[in-house]
Amino acid sequence: MTTVQINLPDQLAQEAQRAGLLSPARLEQWLRDQLKEQRIGELFSAMDRMAGVDEPAAMSPEEVAREITEMRAQRREKEGR
Repeated sequence: MTTVQINLPDQLAQEAQRAGLLSPARLEQWLRDQLKEQRIGELFSAMDRMAGVDEPAAMSPEEVAREITEMRAQRREKEGR
């Protein structure tokens, strides 16, 4: 368990204490909620970036087979076969 010390203005600390917001359980839940929201925000941000990327045109099965054949030929050349 880690101990964390924070500095708050006295009035804010008193109000938060009276409202029960400074209990370890409440602070833990608040931090977990914030982390979850941050992860969700990062996920949506990544999805937005992905949506902005132009996707290459889908390859036909014949094009895929040709690429595989070429890759295998290049591999054989490197291996000296």
